[in-house]
Amino acid sequence: MRHRRKGRTLGRSPSHQRALLKNLASSLFLTSRDAEDDDNRPKVKGRIVTTVEKAKEVRPLVERCITIARNALPALQEADKHGTTAARNSEAWKTWRKSDSYRQWNQAIARLVTARRRALRLLGDKQAVRVLFSEVAPQFAERQGGYTRILRLAKPRLGDAGTRAIIEFVGVRDRARQRAVKPSFESAGEGGSGSTS
Repeated sequence: MRHRRKGRTLGRSPSHQRALLKNLASSLFLTSRDAEDDDNRPKVKGRIVTTVEKAKEVRPLVERCITIARNALPALQEADKHGTTAARNSEAWKTWRKSDSYRQWNQAIARLVTARRRALRLLGDKQAVRVLFSEVAPQFAERQGGYTRILRLAKPRLGDAGTRAIIEFVGVRDRARQRAVKPSFESAGEGGSGSTS
């Protein structure tokens, strides 16, 4: 019986499931990086193709990571405000270390480091965490929830039981919705069809 056992097993052991979801989430974040010079650059930024079942399982993990990073953005801005540009171990840097501004910077950066550690524990990839905090989280700074979407593709892969799907970030390639125009029947009713004379 499966009482209170949520989620899909995806035909894997629990440790293999966790590794699979970490890799999928990391690869989704890594597609958002600036990889113009890479040999393995993504075709479309912020999008991966997988099966519908895997996409539905990885979506909560991706959204949790984005929420952690978004909540850490004010700490990053506060740390930048109280930080210094002086070279390390210079006289200006040493006086900054003894000032009240350093204590405020230290408190702000501690919250940011804690958030990065939580994201690293969930993703397991330092580069993906770096991309998450530098590129993906600022993109969703104003948005409340719903950072990803799943789009089903028509044809399944050969030998695959599941239907293929795209999981991508919302807001990257959104189409502008246009208001539907109601047709007016006034001009068609004067001499056309429907009159019985």
